[in-house]
Amino acid sequence: MGMDDRGDDGGSFVAVRRISQGLDRSNTCHTTSDEVVAGSTAWLGRSLSCVCVQRKAGDSRPSFDLTPAQEDCLQRLQNRLDIAYDGSNPEHQEALRALWKAAFPEEELRDLISEQWKEMGWQGKDPSTDFRGGGFISLENLLYLARNFPKSFQELLQKQEGERAMWEYPFAVAGVNITFMLIQMLDLEAVKPRTFIGATFLKFLSENESAFDLLYCITFKLLDHKWLDMHASYMDFNAVMKSTRRQLERELLQDDVTRLEDLPSYSLLTR
Repeated sequence: MGMDDRGDDGGSFVAVRRISQGLDRSNTCHTTSDEVVAGSTAWLGRSLSCVCVQRKAGDSRPSFDLTPAQEDCLQRLQNRLDIAYDGSNPEHQEALRALWKAAFPEEELRDLISEQWKEMGWQGKDPSTDFRGGGFISLENLLYLARNFPKSFQELLQKQEGERAMWEYPFAVAGVNITFMLIQMLDLEAVKPRTFIGATFLKFLSENESAFDLLYCITFKLLDHKWLDMHASYMDFNAVMKSTRRQLERELLQDDVTRLEDLPSYSLLTR
């Protein structure tokens, strides 16, 4: 559940105080190898040639018919969304360790439950409590960013770009919020798209199975770009997130965008 659904007075938000200039420390799937968190438990166009728009009687929103291949792509992504983070799952534990190693390669993680995690911007010593809102895919998104755009990952983690606020948004918690926001924006839990944004994204997904992860990376960099442009501090996080979402929606519907790499904000990413 996002902050918009909860009001502004529920729970507490963990801000990160800056120390100097950083922390001290086609139509088939091509397979490849909303807002700020409040507390640890509450959560936080291209012409579509093969998508037909229909409007049901009494329904104010259009309905988009999908090809069997697109249905398969959407189902694969929805299956990922259904996986909760399980602290007892060895695969999930290994993914969490991999995230730490990507973030702090020179610093050994003493335990999966450790005060060290706060260095990455988790709310407490156990990241699994923050994953409840975004599920395992929110960890996969962070790992995808770290592995495919390591330079941008470190810039975001260490808050290296621009003139930063005294009180910064926490990197990891913001990451889980972005996953949650994108799921809402793209209406990914619906049986089929009910918005032009969702239908447009599904076209990209049918050509690149990693489209959600790539859009996540673009969104994270865009969020930080907006943060700096708005001279924001942690109390402004919701406003920055909303501004980020509005720009993403505009860019996704531009006529000359035929793949995610065409989004103007893609240029913010560096490998």
